[in-house]
Amino acid sequence: MVGEITNEAKSPLLPDRFEQADLFVCDIFDAAPKGDMASMAHPIFSLSTKPDHRIRRYEDETGKNFVEVKPSAEGLATIHDRDVLIYCISQLIAAINDGQTPSKTLRMKAYDFLKATNRVTDGRGYDALRSALIRLQGTQIETNIVTGETEQLDIFSIIDRARIVRQTRDGRMQEIEIQLSDWVFNAIRAKEVLTFHRDYFRLRKPIERRLYELARKHCGQKKEWRITLPVLQRKCGSSSTLREFRRLIQNIVDHDNDHAHIPDYGVRMDEDMVTFTNRGTMLEDQQSAGVPSFASVRLSPDALTEARSAAPGWDVYVLESEWRSWMADGGLDAPKNPDKAFLGFCKKWFERRGRP
Repeated sequence: MVGEITNEAKSPLLPDRFEQADLFVCDIFDAAPKGDMASMAHPIFSLSTKPDHRIRRYEDETGKNFVEVKPSAEGLATIHDRDVLIYCISQLIAAINDGQTPSKTLRMKAYDFLKATNRVTDGRGYDALRSALIRLQGTQIETNIVTGETEQLDIFSIIDRARIVRQTRDGRMQEIEIQLSDWVFNAIRAKEVLTFHRDYFRLRKPIERRLYELARKHCGQKKEWRITLPVLQRKCGSSSTLREFRRLIQNIVDHDNDHAHIPDYGVRMDEDMVTFTNRGTMLEDQQSAGVPSFASVRLSPDALTEARSAAPGWDVYVLESEWRSWMADGGLDAPKNPDKAFLGFCKKWFERRGRP
């Protein structure tokens, strides 16, 4: 499914294998694809196309919140395995919006999932789905990041269980029963989710999908979002060297300039600063419900000047973006004194990281 692009004239997107009207047609309702904000903010899923057996640990700037991801013998769940989670979240959010009571356990048709996520529906598609379920259940997470006002301190899998309910005579699965983890289910009930563009499933490269997730999470409906290349690499969870990561991002920027293939956002890079620009293709109802907005929080020019002294060498606008993301990720209320809160964040950032 993921391959190198050798012809510049070839679109970076996969072909749309099914008509738009047929996407996400489920037994009960048609659900728009949605992802949970917690796993969008942190690199939970591997970008590797080969089995990834690394143990990962990520901490926020305060050192109080962390995520540790441990693989099973089959390796970490991949960014393409995430499609299963997106499909489940989409159906449950649609059910909630329809006035229904959600359940942690879902039953779905394998063929519907393959069509909804723009996958092939032959034996390769079913085999890939089976492998994805194994990795999702085997990947364990330990975290204290809050979802739905609930702090999860124990170790848990991304999905608790997956069971094939019915199989055809040739061994292909027809129906699957999936039980989500409390961490994911809490986020769904709190509607801590964002709508994805359907072309997300047509992005060929794992890193392109990760870039879209980050832009959707951090840029949202804003005009643009800027981030330094080293910080972007950390948020992507890339294991490449910085030099190789720079080359990968530059290739994506070049392809996006030619094809505008990244959904909702354009991307450019100037030296080691990456900028995502809102294309204006999102509808207002694609924003998450019940998620605090910090767009109204304003910083004074003096605060930005003092921030340069508090964190010398760092781009204050990147620090501002990180600060707003940190407040949103932690479910914090808007600060009474934004300038003071931002400067405190910058000081702690510099204490932990030093100069860039």
